[in-house]
Amino acid sequence: MRKRRPTEEFSLSFLDVICCGFGAVILLLMITKTVQPQILEASTLNLQGKVAELQTQVFEIRGETRILNRDLNARQEQLSALRERIAILQGQLASTRSRHDSLQVNASTSDVIAEQLAIARQSLSAEQKRLQSQQQQAKNNYIGGIPVDSEYIIFVIDTSGSMFYYAWERVLREIESVLSIYPEVKGIQVMNDMGDYMFSRYRGQWIPDTAARRTAIIQNLRNWNVFSNSSPVEGITQAIRSFYDGKKRISIYVFGDDFTGNSISQVLDTVDRLNRDNGDQRLIRIHAVGFPVLYSQAPAQQNTAHRFAALMREMTYRNGGTFVGLNDYRP
Repeated sequence: MRKRRPTEEFSLSFLDVICCGFGAVILLLMITKTVQPQILEASTLNLQGKVAELQTQVFEIRGETRILNRDLNARQEQLSALRERIAILQGQLASTRSRHDSLQVNASTSDVIAEQLAIARQSLSAEQKRLQSQQQQAKNNYIGGIPVDSEYIIFVIDTSGSMFYYAWERVLREIESVLSIYPEVKGIQVMNDMGDYMFSRYRGQWIPDTAARRTAIIQNLRNWNVFSNSSPVEGITQAIRSFYDGKKRISIYVFGDDFTGNSISQVLDTVDRLNRDNGDQRLIRIHAVGFPVLYSQAPAQQNTAHRFAALMREMTYRNGGTFVGLNDYRP
């Protein structure tokens, strides 16, 4: 029997296989595209640029963070103020509710008080009606002894030198006083003792009573220095003839310091004849204000002042008015 040859560990076939495998690997390496090697220096430069860019971004983020922190702090302060305001309002609301509750508790008491007030109002209304009826019956009201029931007033002013240069400021003040006791009238007129009108365009007409007209009267009076014969007769008679109206309540206010006319009785008779209806009823009230200008002179020069006082005292008495003699002509 033939002996078998011993099997070799490495045969030719095994070497062929190994060689073929290495060849395949080499072939694969050859056909595969290889990446070109990067230059180390260029890579290093790129990394430095990225680092610088990242640092810039970090700085920007830090700046934005500071801004946001400031805004956050401001918002927190506003929130604290709002919370404090809310606490105050809550306290006020609690106080209001407390008062409201107390008012509700006292509602019954309030109803009783309201009922008592209603009764009191009824009593006052009845008393008011009674007083109004009495006031309507007593139409002639007096202020400082002067009846102020007139609807129209006429000023007859002595514009002579003694009045204009010595007593004019007091004249203005007294006219303002007379106007003040007539808060509202239907008409005003201003004449001098000669019968000349201050406002010629209102000759024979009533000046409408307005605040502006009253101011204009006082302003024009300051420089109204026209001729006068120191006798109020012409102005009084002119006023009666021009403005008498049986349907109007009219008062004349005479401002003067002396009378240079010839006869007091003749003046009184003339005014009586003009200012009387068919009976004894006077048509227009006549008041007078005397300025003691001449009483500062020598006694021999005071005669016309005495005559003015005598004339005006009697004339106002006969014509339902009042004579007021001032104790000083200075304002």
